[in-house]
Amino acid sequence: MMLRFAAFAFVLWASIASSFAAGTIPFSLSQQFDSLGKPLAGCQFFTIQAGTTSTPQSAYQDSALTIALPNPQTCDAAGRLPQMFLADGTIKVRLTDRNGVTQVVADNIQVVGPSGGGGGGGTVDPTTILATGDVKVAYGTGILSGFVRANGRTIGSATSGATERANSDVQALFVYLWAADANLSVSGGRGASAAADWAANKRIALPDWRGRALAGLGDMGNSATSVLTSTYAGCTPTTLGAACGSQSHTLTVAEMPSHNHTLHDPGHTHTLQLIANVGAQAFASAGSSTASNVATTNSSFTGITLDAAGGGGAHAITSPMMLATIYLKL
Repeated sequence: MMLRFAAFAFVLWASIASSFAAGTIPFSLSQQFDSLGKPLAGCQFFTIQAGTTSTPQSAYQDSALTIALPNPQTCDAAGRLPQMFLADGTIKVRLTDRNGVTQVVADNIQVVGPSGGGGGGGTVDPTTILATGDVKVAYGTGILSGFVRANGRTIGSATSGATERANSDVQALFVYLWAADANLSVSGGRGASAAADWAANKRIALPDWRGRALAGLGDMGNSATSVLTSTYAGCTPTTLGAACGSQSHTLTVAEMPSHNHTLHDPGHTHTLQLIANVGAQAFASAGSSTASNVATTNSSFTGITLDAAGGGGAHAITSPMMLATIYLKL
């Protein structure tokens, strides 16, 4: 029950995070229960440095973090914890009953909002959310708010005539793609800068992931590997956005495995030529006085046949996969 409550607290926190005061966590002002659903009157709540076993970290009564709370804090008769504020970052907590029996241990809980903020809500850590140009895979086919599909169509300003999205909200992605991949085409040709092309209401093509799997570049800031090579991949593996591979291939003779063919020979005879010397007497009777060699020939078809093998068609080289839609963050 206690674990179910903790899970519920996290869901509740995610849905109303903007209503929490700056620098707080979901346990603030929350009621704690035991495994039978009874309030944990007198429970003890420890705040600990994230990633440590028991190194204390202070919680405070105020968002300015000047009035420290006891550590541990003690739940009231209803099992409720007081309001608390903490420094930015993450924290570990441990909850025990009044007898010291552990009920919950949770590490790396994100502190919501800036510690010195005051008022509702706070800034969002940009490293924890998707940035412009990030790839997202979704199990669907439609348009997603804040994203465009990586389908080879175009993006641009509201008057650009772009085919995937023509709107001012794509400007950041337009600029990002313009700089990241010089091979992406720009309508009318690339100008002096991304800003100039945007102002000129040009369109830039999106990366085209239709029917293609995702693979890492051959180098990615390191030396290139031989896992993918241009000889077999059919592209330069260190080029961003390169389209590699194919779904089928027809073998050349050099690529065929060494093999045998069936030979049929039902029996045959060879051509035989007989050479004989005929004397002058025989030729004289034939009206000639000169001896000569005479050839006689006897021949027949051999009857040997060799079966052909193979059909010469392409064969599939596609790996097993499941298809979804690839999106780019605006």
